[in-house]
Amino acid sequence: MAAPTTLAPVQQDEPVRGAPAGGRRWYQGGAAHIVLLGLLVVALYPIAYMIGTSFKSPQEILNNIDIWPREFSPGNYAEGWAGIPGITFGTFFLNSAVVSAGVVIGNVAACSLAAFAFARLRFPLRGLWFALMIGTLLLPHHVLIVPQYVLFNSLGWINTPLPLIVPKFLATDAFFVFLMVQFMRGIPRTLDEAAEIDGCGPYGRFFHVVLPLTKPALVTTAVFSFIQTWNDFFSQLVYLNDLDQYTVPIGLRLFLDSSGQNAIAPMFAMSVLSLVPVFLFFLFFQRLIVDGINTSGIKG
Repeated sequence: MAAPTTLAPVQQDEPVRGAPAGGRRWYQGGAAHIVLLGLLVVALYPIAYMIGTSFKSPQEILNNIDIWPREFSPGNYAEGWAGIPGITFGTFFLNSAVVSAGVVIGNVAACSLAAFAFARLRFPLRGLWFALMIGTLLLPHHVLIVPQYVLFNSLGWINTPLPLIVPKFLATDAFFVFLMVQFMRGIPRTLDEAAEIDGCGPYGRFFHVVLPLTKPALVTTAVFSFIQTWNDFFSQLVYLNDLDQYTVPIGLRLFLDSSGQNAIAPMFAMSVLSLVPVFLFFLFFQRLIVDGINTSGIKG
């Protein structure tokens, strides 16, 4: 009769030498969170100071350097919204909204069409034209102001929103074209081939195949176009001359008078209100960016 076999005791794996203990991992994680919280405080301090200063009286602004006021003065918002005699700050908000909406529509429409041509179509010297477009990114915007001003002045567009809006419908922002080209190149070409077999031409493939899958890039273009245009000061200062055509950045400059009469408190109040459209626009489209990525269904 065979002797019963004895099972050797199972040996547990020895802990890996040099592996951080639980306390050490917690310490590293806690230190990382402390650093991130410190950076968050530094980033949010200017916004908190601006909001607190918007409720300070003119005398307290000079004497109180704390974030929050000792006595709240909500009248700064009413005084700032009144603007100058005959023109309220709402006029500046409306002008900025019109210009920003036009720029967003122009960039999304024109840049997507140009990007589709560079990414999916075949035409002579495509690589050369794409390289020239990328080369325009190396030109500072201020270099082009003088010839553009001469051109728009000859067209009679000065002191109107047209110089700020119309060029965007010609895909003049090469960065957004490049962004969409890189995104469209990641879309499988088999989708285009299947649509072409079904009888879709270039426009059909663009509107029914490529454009729905390019939603994240379109939303990113819209967000950055809106923020860039809403905060733009130099271009709007060059092309807009009348007070009723001014936008929010130029309207804020009116609170600082060259004669020394400065309305600091109302300027901070209107600065706070000027951040609200940017925050809401980004917050709304941030959700669409995530939805577009999750629903695109593109596999690498």
